[in-house]
Parts: sequence; structure tokens; C-alpha cells
Amino acid sequence: MKPGTEHSTEHSTEHGTERGIVIEGARENNLRDVSLTIPKNRITVFTGVSGSGKSSLVFDTIAVESQRQLNETFTSFIRNRLPKYERPRVDGIEELSVAVVVDQKPVGGNARSTVGTMTDIFPVIRVLFSRHGVPSAGPATAYSFNDPTGMCPGCDGLGRSVHLDVDKAIDRSKSLQEGALLLPGLGVGGWEWQLYAGSGHFDVDKPLGAYSPDEWELLLHGTSGRVRVTTRTGSADLRYEGVVNRFTRLHLKRDTDTLSEKRREAADRFVVQRPCGTCGGARLNAAALATRIDGLGIADYARMEVADLVEVVGRIDDPVAGPVAAAARERLLRLVDIGLGYLSLDRETTTLSGGEAQRLKTVRHLGSSLTGLTFVFDEPSVGLHPRDVGRLGELLIRLRDRGNTVLVVEHDPDVIAIADHVVDMGPRAGTEGGRVVFEGPRRLLGEADTLTGRALRRRTRLKETFRTPGGWLPVTGAQLHNLRGIDVRFPTGVLTAVTGVAGSGKSTLVSQVFTEAYPEAVVIDQGAITASSRSTPASYLGVMDTVRKVFARRTGARPGLFSFNSEGACRECSGRGLIHTDLAFMDPVTTVCPVCEGRRFQDGVLRLRVDGHSIADVLDMTAARAADFFDDPALRRRLRALHEVGLTYLTLGQPLSSLSGGERQRLKLATQLHRTGSVYVLDEPTTGLHMTDVDLLVGLLDRLVDAGGAGDRGNTGNTVICVEHDLDVVKRADWVIDLGPEGGKHGGRVVFEGTPERLLADPSSVTAEYLRRDLARGAG
Repeated sequence: MKPGTEHSTEHSTEHGTERGIVIEGARENNLRDVSLTIPKNRITVFTGVSGSGKSSLVFDTIAVESQRQLNETFTSFIRNRLPKYERPRVDGIEELSVAVVVDQKPVGGNARSTVGTMTDIFPVIRVLFSRHGVPSAGPATAYSFNDPTGMCPGCDGLGRSVHLDVDKAIDRSKSLQEGALLLPGLGVGGWEWQLYAGSGHFDVDKPLGAYSPDEWELLLHGTSGRVRVTTRTGSADLRYEGVVNRFTRLHLKRDTDTLSEKRREAADRFVVQRPCGTCGGARLNAAALATRIDGLGIADYARMEVADLVEVVGRIDDPVAGPVAAAARERLLRLVDIGLGYLSLDRETTTLSGGEAQRLKTVRHLGSSLTGLTFVFDEPSVGLHPRDVGRLGELLIRLRDRGNTVLVVEHDPDVIAIADHVVDMGPRAGTEGGRVVFEGPRRLLGEADTLTGRALRRRTRLKETFRTPGGWLPVTGAQLHNLRGIDVRFPTGVLTAVTGVAGSGKSTLVSQVFTEAYPEAVVIDQGAITASSRSTPASYLGVMDTVRKVFARRTGARPGLFSFNSEGACRECSGRGLIHTDLAFMDPVTTVCPVCEGRRFQDGVLRLRVDGHSIADVLDMTAARAADFFDDPALRRRLRALHEVGLTYLTLGQPLSSLSGGERQRLKLATQLHRTGSVYVLDEPTTGLHMTDVDLLVGLLDRLVDAGGAGDRGNTGNTVICVEHDLDVVKRADWVIDLGPEGGKHGGRVVFEGTPERLLADPSSVTAEYLRRDLARGAG
């Protein structure tokens, strides 16, 4: 038994002995019959390489079972309206408490959801203005942009107006007959096109640029008359409606969910958003905007950075308004404490990053008086500079000290350091993982012979030699968001790390300004892969067609038979291999298809074999095994790319929806390897990666740089630019661009440009300070 794996079902506390969460025989995804006990009222950190089973244990087993059982306490009427959770594959879980999942999924919501509404801070601000503002607009609802009594009548509280961009929608150099109307549905000859061409109002052969003012107004905004149009099923008389009026009614003044996704996306290309002309983007009506507290209106409060707003409300000492201001200040300080002081209350939640969303969710729960809960966090250090990770640790400790159990899936050593208990999964990923390889106190993990234990003992040294740039890609006058009109040069043919605290402008500079200036850059992020629920690594890499052709050539059958999306699919499960049963008022149940036994193909197809293997056998092969099985050079080259990004453990038929963020990013990277003279942009590529995976990633990036050939800009290798917080990546970069010095309005400047070695000596860089600390720990 490895050090620390001994465990009891009971754990001592200040008040005696308490039974922990007992898990018996967990088999979800790749878990191998895992049994363990997790102490309550403690911080337990789950570690292990990507794909080792951490999330399967914490989220897919513990959290799902807690939420499933909680839902069973509600009436059937309510249960039918709640998310449904399938019973996880586990023999049993005892002593389970209510789980609160704080993940990195986008907050969602809509244009009416802001930082202020999500954190429940803006309602307190509204009460403050209703009681203390002059002149008063009325009760608190009179200051709500989501209430008819407070919203701006010009934009219904959205703060902006959406219009059809006529210049995009109409080509004035063409006539109606030549296809001047570019909007979806208005193709020449269609019945919608006939509304204009057949109206009798216009010369269909006359370029629209030659229309008189009256003709132009009639085309865009006319409302009179009826037009007979011909369709495939007959004819009809329809009311004439100008192009702008009709588009506004169909796409801007209705629920667009009733439109097809293709048509909705097509229409979105022709709209432009502008601040509302009535409220100037403030969302509220005139009465609400006229109210002032010490010369500032509620719109000023909403636009102000949270860190500045703390000081403003702190100055209010009125006997009536003072307690309300104190309550607002307390909530605002939680945002500052978690490193989000650069946000404003009017920031829409749909624009937040995954890390920002997770920290905002944490702030909401810190204001709750509930105790005895189990809080489940998914890599809360994502997007955090090393300076802010310490603040995060303090928040997790506060949750624990209030009588809660805290479970954290994490890779960051500084977060692991605050753990009371550690569960290390492994030993590796995929089919080679799914086991508990260490369980015990954090101090013993550093002595364990596991990948995590060895990685904690090792320290990456600063790079000693640096590549020489082959040229420069300049960005001048960048002033988007909080960027202060900065000029910066990105070196070519080297590995560049762009650093800085959260909100300093890194992603704005690289992912928006730089990529707009250099659209040829290959952007690789961790977002969901755009694919269907049936997509697999084989289909994403483009090798499935080759596999089907090999089977067709060797067996004499049609290629379509070897697709579980086509004629070869099992008819019982339609090629899914699983049957999902969802009955009202009951938990959904997923069972293996009884006909194909999960193999997804018809029996006749499975009997067709190549070298003794069926198509299902091939899809069950790992990328490493498949590369040895096939002799097609192109196919083997693409499969070897998975080896280069450390994904050889993936099977060819594994659903892409089951991949982690780090695995998705590396899979995307695998499709871009071996290109030369390219510029690659990666946004925090270490997100979701174990410390050993970070080594693999940096080695891959080094090879990517060195593999490039001479490009048209004179560089001698590929150019790789990473927005990154991980200090191990910074140590091994050739060039560092550090933004700051702080976030929000206190950021947006270039603090440092140069090699990591020169960065160490910079006195003004926060990144330099923490880099020095890290190297000092390694030397000690």
C-alpha cells in the first residue's frame, strides 16, 4: 500500500469523531471500482493527470448523486422541471451532504444578466438610491432595468439598440434582378424576393444606387399595397413591407428561437448594435438616472470598477442609508478579495471567462448562511495569476471554517498546499487511470511515488539560452477595452509568453487585437469542439474516411457500411451503442443496446474483418495501437500527431464530449502540427493540465517552434504566442511580454518586454516578483 493510502471511515475533529463521505465501488467512466472515504468539514484536493478520473469521481459520481437525491425530496411537479440526473455507476455512497457545484461553465443568462444582478449587489445599490438618492424616483424597482417602472423605454432596459446594417444587407451596385438583396431568404426568384421585384414599384434591372430618394425610402420602409407571389404550392396576396421593416419584425422583434439555426446565424451577420440613443447605454429611464448620491448617479455606480465603488459607498454614513451602504460594501469587498476588483457591476455575464464566472459563483456562496454543505470546485485557479491564487486559498479556507466540506479538483501546487486531505488519481490517464494511487495528508503526498508526488518534488529551472527572433510582428496603438494605446512587438520564430494579473489586458491584446491585425494566425483555445454528439477523435482528425476505405477495399463491401452514422448502424440504437430512457417524474436510465451490445454496428457489418479485427474493434483501439495496425502513411501520420500531444491513450471511437478542456486543446493542436511558417496563438494552454502534462506541452511547443521553416516574414521557425500564468511556461519561454501593473483601469500597459532572465531583475513587475519567489523555493 502506498504511503497515505490507509484510511478510516471516521475522522477526528475539534468536537470528536465524525464519519466521512463513504464511496464504495465507483465505476463511472474509467473509474476502476474505486472505494474511499472523504473527510467532512475539511478541504480535500483531488489531483492526477488529465483523464485520470478526478472529474469522474468528484463531479460525475459524488456531485451527481447528491443532486439526484436532493431532487427526490421535491414533489413530482417540481422534479419534472428540474435537471434530471442519472444514477451514477457506484455500489453505494453514505454520509452524503447537499452538494453545491461551482464549475467553470459559462454563467449563461442573457443581455439582462450582469455582474451586479448575478452577485445580488445591484439590488442593494437600488435600495440605497431609493432611500438616500435625490430626487427619489420611487421604490427600489424604479431603479431596475429589468422592471417596467425603471427600464429605459427606448431599449427596454437592454442599453443598446439593434439595427439592420443596410450597407451589409444591400449591394447598391446591383439591380434586384442581379441579386442586390443579400439578406437570407431574398435570393433572386424566391417568393420573398417577389415582394419587391413583383410589387410594380421598382425597375428590376435598375441598380439600386440609381434609385431616387422616394424609391429608396419605399424599398426600405414602405408599408402600402399588396403583392401577389408564387410559391411551389400555389400563389398568395401578401402585404408589401419594406426590407428594413420586414427584417426588424422577423428577426429583431420576435423570439428568434422559432427560426432555424442556419437562418438565425445568417441574419446575425447583417445586424449592428449601438448604444441606446435615449439612455446612452445606461438601461434606465430618465427619472432613475436623475437621482444622485453625492453627485453620482446609479449609472455611475454601475460603470465604476468594483475596487473604486468600495471607497465610494464606504463614505456614506447617513443614519438611514449607512446600514445599506455597509451591506453593499461588504459584498463588493468579496469581489476585491477574490481578485475581481477590476470588474464593473454593469458587465454582462455572457462576456465573462470561465475562471471569472467560477469566482463570481464562489462570491455568491460566501454570502450564504447555510452550513453543512459540500462545495465542489473545478480547478478554481484557472485564469489566476500566482498572486491571486493565495486569495483563492483564503476563500476556500473560509468556506471550510464555516462548517462545510470543500472538494477541489486542482493541479496548482499552491492550492494543493492548503489541502487537509489529498486524493491522487492515476497512475496515468484513460484506461491506464481510474485508481486511487495516494490518499492522505498533503505532507505525505510530497513523498509519494506517484506522478503528482514526483512533480511536486521537482522544480523547473530558468531557461539559460534563448532563441533569437527572426523578425517582429508589431501592434501599434492598441486601445481596445482597457489597453492604453500601447505599442508592442511580438518576435517571430520563438516562444513568447504574455503574462500579467487577471484583467491586465492579456487576452484582449493577443486574442483580439493581435489576431485581428494578423488574421493568418492559428488560434487554439480550449472551447468546445464544434461537432455533433457522435463525433470522435477519428472523425475530428479526418481519419475515419480512410479507415472505411481500407475496410471496403479489403472486404469488398460498401464504405458506408462501416459508419455508425449511416447504413451500417445498429437499427435498435441508431448507432449510438446506448439507449437513453427518459420517463417523466423518474431518473433517466442509460442502458447498453441489447442488440449490438454497445458496438454500434449491425451483426453483418461486424462479421466483416481486416486482419481479424472488425470496424468496432478498430474504434476501440487506442491511437497508439491503431497507428501500428494500419499501414496507410497519411493515416499513421495523423495518429502519430496524437502521440506528440500526449493523447495516445484516447480510443478512436471515444465521444469528443467526454474530453476535458486540456484534452480538447491538445486535440485541436494535433490537427495543426507540421505546418511551417505559421503563427500560433494559445490562450492559457496549461488550463486543466497536470504538472507533468505542462512539461509535455512546453516540449511540444518547443518542437512546434523548431519545426517551422523560413516564412515570408523572415522568421526561421514557427511563431508561438501563449497567454499564460504558469511560471513553468514563463521560465522556458524565449520572450516575455508582461502587462499590468494591475487589472482594469490600472492595467492595460506594457510593464516589461524581454527574456525571462531579464524579467527577474525588473522591480515593477508582479510576475517577476512571483518568479523570483518560485526560483528561491526551488533553490531551497
